[in-house]
Amino acid sequence: MFKKIFKNMGQESTENIENEQLQNENVSENQGIENPELTVEEQLEEDLAKEKDKFLRLFAEFENYKKRTSKERMDLFKTAGQEVLQSMLPVMDDFDRAMVQIAKTEDENLLKGVELIYEKLKSTLVSKGLEEVEVKAGDAFDADFAEAITQIPAGDDLKGKVVDVVEKGYKLGDKIIRFPKVVIGQ
Repeated sequence: MFKKIFKNMGQESTENIENEQLQNENVSENQGIENPELTVEEQLEEDLAKEKDKFLRLFAEFENYKKRTSKERMDLFKTAGQEVLQSMLPVMDDFDRAMVQIAKTEDENLLKGVELIYEKLKSTLVSKGLEEVEVKAGDAFDADFAEAITQIPAGDDLKGKVVDVVEKGYKLGDKIIRFPKVVIGQ
């Protein structure tokens, strides 16, 4: 009995497969034949329109690629010296500290000499695009432009504001390469 059921199922599935193959052949034959109502000229015009569309899309894609790579190249040039400038920032910090200490001495010539060197270094870095991030005591604290290293108790007038700037911050173009480190009031 089981043999008879399996035999019948096998015949049915074979017939179904043959029917599907015939349907697929009919569909592929219909697809191979273009619309018989179109003339040769109309068919050629349709093919030309398709190729023209492909060409325009490819051309637009290439133009977008050129614009994107050009923008990336310009961004790279703007920040090409970022590592060198970042390595110079501790030297700027040392100069700032040295200027404070030299100003306490009585030697005017030493102070003028160090100021000249400091200004020359500073102007060179500024000419390369380095700018100081302006944050000073009393400004409202903004986490997007400064890094809070600690909070100290302060009066109501300094609550949530910058109390002291521990380390200056710098930016190269529009990108901040070192955030200023500040103390804020609590």
